[in-house]
Amino acid sequence: MKTLAQRIDDTLVNVADFPKPGVLYKDITPLFLNPDLSNDIIAEFVARAKGKIDVVCGIESRGFLYGIQIAHQLGVPFVLIRKAGKLPPPTIAQSYDLEYGSATIEINSNYIQPHDRVMIHDDVLATGGTAEASARLIEQCGAKVCQFSFIIQLDFLDGVSKLKSFTDDIVTMISY
Repeated sequence: MKTLAQRIDDTLVNVADFPKPGVLYKDITPLFLNPDLSNDIIAEFVARAKGKIDVVCGIESRGFLYGIQIAHQLGVPFVLIRKAGKLPPPTIAQSYDLEYGSATIEINSNYIQPHDRVMIHDDVLATGGTAEASARLIEQCGAKVCQFSFIIQLDFLDGVSKLKSFTDDIVTMISY
């Protein structure tokens, strides 16, 4: 019987030269065509977070897809982390650098309480910039990031090094 990581790897689609030449894009959307596999992925994230967190935060937009389901299975709130200008006030913002420029993300500051234990969820851990900025938002709210979770980790980009100062609990289903 195949492991969960093997089943994910068999399902992902590699798209060459997307979104730019030289990039091999790992397309997660075929995972959503398989309800049994998706349920197993969610169950694994839930098992690794149970009893450790009070809130799940999903990063726009693919972090919403499994993130809300993880939160519901855990019986905890789900909070959106979105690009600047997409959430109604009150929000707090965090800017961060990208390969070619910068970006800003926001969170509704009423939805995270001081001392909340937070999971930050997204689809892929690449350079770690967005996840790190998300963790800084959580800290601005007075809460603590207790876990990061990702479907895919791209080891060669070393994003995990940016996250270790927040927590060592970094869950990934498959690494490349």
